[in-house]
Amino acid sequence: MSGRFSGMKRSKAGARSEKLFASERQKMVRRQLKARGIRDKALLRAMKAVPRELFVPENLREFSYDDSPLPIGEAQTISQPYVVALMVEAAGLTSNSRVLEIGAGSGYCVAIMSHLAGRVYAIERDEALAEELPSRLAELGCTNIEIRAGDGSAGWVEEAPFDAIIVSAVAPHIAQPLLSQLAPDGRLIVPVARGTDNQRLMKVTRRGEDDFSEEDLGGVHFVPLIGEEAFAPAG
Repeated sequence: MSGRFSGMKRSKAGARSEKLFASERQKMVRRQLKARGIRDKALLRAMKAVPRELFVPENLREFSYDDSPLPIGEAQTISQPYVVALMVEAAGLTSNSRVLEIGAGSGYCVAIMSHLAGRVYAIERDEALAEELPSRLAELGCTNIEIRAGDGSAGWVEEAPFDAIIVSAVAPHIAQPLLSQLAPDGRLIVPVARGTDNQRLMKVTRRGEDDFSEEDLGGVHFVPLIGEEAFAPAG
């Protein structure tokens, strides 16, 4: 496991820190999630249970429960807790759901969803991050997951259909390959660029073979999704 996210085993001092983080986690759920309208009880329990501090670099752990995204290296971020909760709640997961996350990052959203869904699939473009994920998640008891490195902008055809797809990076448009991988009544949650400095979080629901409804969930700010069905790499 990379040194950026090391330190899973706890010393006595670590145990004291764990109690402090647990207290901060409770406050985060109350002040940042419930206060903004997150109501899914199973999701709130998951947000209370998953230690966000283990998904950020060690030098930033004191900020783990701030109301903001945090950098995790390689020009990527771990999303703001409220935005994670908003996306997962909109995905409408149940214990039977098969869900795909595109842009898994350090794995925080994957860990949250593993508490809610039957099976979680995740794709991470950065190979170093993708290699860290299985062991970190396994130590937290997340065993219903499958992760691969690569371009996730076109989804994961071999494992489709999905009851929900969450894209954790902003796309230039709603990609047709992702729509085609939704199960009936499946939900795609994706931030879409609507111009300079204007990103909208969209929920797209499959109503029929070629029938989709859209709902705008509000403004967000994500790093770009890079890939064949997304933005080209810089330079």
